[in-house]
Amino acid sequence: MKPIYYIIFSFFFTGIIAGQQSSNSIDKEAVLAVLAHQEDAWNQGNIESFMKGYWDNDKLVFVGSNGPTYGYRNTLERYLKSYPTKAAMGQLKFNLLFVEQWDTQTIQVIGKFTLDREKDQPTGFFTLLFRKMGDDWKIVSDHSSASN
Repeated sequence: MKPIYYIIFSFFFTGIIAGQQSSNSIDKEAVLAVLAHQEDAWNQGNIESFMKGYWDNDKLVFVGSNGPTYGYRNTLERYLKSYPTKAAMGQLKFNLLFVEQWDTQTIQVIGKFTLDREKDQPTGFFTLLFRKMGDDWKIVSDHSSASN
Protein backbone atom coordinates (compact mmCIF):
# COMPACT_ATOMS: atom_id res chain seq x y z
CA MET A 1 0.00 0.00 0.00
CA LYS A 2 1.27 3.45 -0.87
CA PRO A 3 1.98 5.91 1.98
CA ILE A 4 -0.91 8.19 0.98
CA TYR A 5 -3.34 5.29 1.46
CA TYR A 6 -1.99 4.72 4.97
CA ILE A 7 -2.65 8.36 5.80
CA ILE A 8 -6.19 8.30 4.37
CA PHE A 9 -6.89 4.97 6.08
CA SER A 10 -5.57 6.35 9.37
CA PHE A 11 -7.74 9.52 9.18
CA PHE A 12 -10.79 7.46 8.28
CA PHE A 13 -10.54 5.17 11.30
CA THR A 14 -9.51 7.97 13.64
CA GLY A 15 -12.68 9.81 12.62
CA ILE A 16 -14.84 6.75 13.23
CA ILE A 17 -13.34 6.19 16.68
CA ALA A 18 -13.64 9.87 17.62
CA GLY A 19 -17.24 9.93 16.42
CA GLN A 20 -18.06 6.82 18.42
CA GLN A 21 -16.48 8.26 21.57
CA SER A 22 -18.46 11.47 21.10
CA SER A 23 -21.65 9.48 20.57
CA ASN A 24 -20.94 7.38 23.67
CA SER A 25 -20.39 10.55 25.68
CA ILE A 26 -23.72 11.98 24.50
CA ASP A 27 -25.51 8.71 25.35
CA LYS A 28 -23.97 8.57 28.83
CA GLU A 29 -24.98 12.20 29.41
CA ALA A 30 -28.55 11.32 28.40
CA VAL A 31 -28.60 8.44 30.91
CA LEU A 32 -27.21 10.71 33.63
CA ALA A 33 -29.98 13.21 32.81
CA VAL A 34 -32.58 10.44 33.32
CA LEU A 35 -31.08 9.68 36.73
CA ALA A 36 -30.99 13.38 37.67
CA HIS A 37 -34.66 13.66 36.70
CA GLN A 38 -35.44 10.62 38.85
CA GLU A 39 -33.67 12.13 41.84
CA ASP A 40 -35.54 15.41 41.43
CA ALA A 41 -38.93 13.73 40.94
CA TRP A 42 -38.40 11.49 43.96
CA ASN A 43 -37.35 14.41 46.14
CA GLN A 44 -40.53 16.24 45.12
CA GLY A 45 -42.57 13.21 46.19
CA ASN A 46 -43.62 12.43 42.62
CA ILE A 47 -43.33 8.68 42.00
CA GLU A 48 -45.21 8.88 38.69
CA SER A 49 -42.62 11.33 37.33
CA PHE A 50 -39.81 9.22 38.81
CA MET A 51 -41.17 6.25 36.84
CA LYS A 52 -40.71 8.09 33.52
CA GLY A 53 -37.14 6.77 33.59
CA TYR A 54 -38.44 3.22 33.28
CA TRP A 55 -39.55 1.35 30.17
CA ASP A 56 -43.35 1.37 30.08
CA ASN A 57 -43.65 -2.29 29.12
CA ASP A 58 -44.66 -5.62 30.62
CA LYS A 59 -41.08 -6.84 30.11
CA LEU A 60 -39.62 -4.30 32.56
CA VAL A 61 -38.11 -6.13 35.53
CA PHE A 62 -37.40 -4.73 39.00
CA VAL A 63 -35.57 -7.00 41.44
CA GLY A 64 -35.68 -5.99 45.09
CA SER A 65 -35.54 -7.67 48.48
CA ASN A 66 -38.84 -9.50 47.82
CA GLY A 67 -37.71 -10.87 44.47
CA PRO A 68 -38.59 -9.79 40.93
CA THR A 69 -41.49 -7.58 39.92
CA TYR A 70 -42.42 -7.73 36.26
CA GLY A 71 -43.97 -4.96 34.25
CA TYR A 72 -44.18 -1.19 34.44
CA ARG A 73 -47.59 -1.10 36.14
CA ASN A 74 -46.58 -3.63 38.80
CA THR A 75 -43.35 -1.74 39.47
CA LEU A 76 -45.25 1.54 39.84
CA GLU A 77 -47.72 -0.10 42.24
CA ARG A 78 -44.82 -1.56 44.23
CA TYR A 79 -43.27 1.91 44.62
CA LEU A 80 -46.62 3.48 45.58
CA LYS A 81 -47.23 0.78 48.21
CA SER A 82 -43.68 0.90 49.63
CA TYR A 83 -43.53 4.72 49.71
CA PRO A 84 -47.08 5.97 50.40
CA THR A 85 -46.05 9.45 51.58
CA LYS A 86 -43.38 12.05 50.87
CA ALA A 87 -42.00 11.45 54.37
CA ALA A 88 -41.66 7.71 53.64
CA MET A 89 -39.84 8.58 50.41
CA GLY A 90 -37.35 10.91 52.06
CA GLN A 91 -34.68 12.63 50.02
CA LEU A 92 -32.94 10.44 47.45
CA LYS A 93 -29.28 10.74 46.56
CA PHE A 94 -27.54 8.64 43.92
CA ASN A 95 -23.80 8.02 44.04
CA LEU A 96 -22.76 6.52 40.71
CA LEU A 97 -19.92 4.01 40.87
CA PHE A 98 -19.81 2.64 37.31
CA VAL A 99 -21.29 3.74 34.00
CA GLU A 100 -20.43 1.65 30.94
CA GLN A 101 -21.83 1.76 27.45
CA TRP A 102 -21.75 -1.81 26.13
CA ASP A 103 -23.03 -1.02 22.64
CA THR A 104 -25.04 1.68 20.86
CA GLN A 105 -28.26 0.50 22.57
CA THR A 106 -27.13 -0.57 26.06
CA ILE A 107 -25.69 1.23 29.09
CA GLN A 108 -25.12 -0.31 32.51
CA VAL A 109 -25.09 1.81 35.66
CA ILE A 110 -24.01 0.64 39.11
CA GLY A 111 -24.44 2.92 42.05
CA LYS A 112 -25.38 3.51 45.63
CA PHE A 113 -28.62 5.08 46.79
CA THR A 114 -29.32 6.83 50.07
CA LEU A 115 -32.69 7.91 51.40
CA ASP A 116 -32.42 10.67 53.97
CA ARG A 117 -35.53 10.45 56.15
CA GLU A 118 -36.44 11.93 59.51
CA LYS A 119 -35.85 8.75 61.51
CA ASP A 120 -33.44 6.74 59.39
CA GLN A 121 -31.12 6.77 56.42
CA PRO A 122 -31.49 3.55 54.42
CA THR A 123 -28.84 2.90 51.80
CA GLY A 124 -28.18 0.23 49.25
CA PHE A 125 -26.83 -0.54 45.83
CA PHE A 126 -28.37 -0.83 42.40
CA THR A 127 -27.56 -2.11 38.95
CA LEU A 128 -29.55 -0.55 36.12
CA LEU A 129 -29.66 -1.67 32.53
CA PHE A 130 -30.65 1.12 30.15
CA ARG A 131 -31.75 0.50 26.56
CA LYS A 132 -32.15 3.11 23.89
CA MET A 133 -35.79 3.36 22.81
CA GLY A 134 -35.94 5.66 19.79
CA ASP A 135 -34.30 8.85 21.03
CA ASP A 136 -34.82 8.05 24.73
CA TRP A 137 -32.90 5.94 27.21
CA LYS A 138 -35.09 3.83 29.50
CA ILE A 139 -34.38 1.49 32.41
CA VAL A 140 -35.35 -2.03 31.35
CA SER A 141 -33.89 -3.83 34.37
CA ASP A 142 -33.33 -2.57 37.92
CA HIS A 143 -31.78 -4.67 40.67
CA SER A 144 -31.76 -2.72 43.92
CA SER A 145 -30.91 -4.04 47.37
CA ALA A 146 -30.65 -2.41 50.76
CA SER A 147 -27.34 -2.68 52.54
CA ASN A 148 -28.57 -2.05 56.09
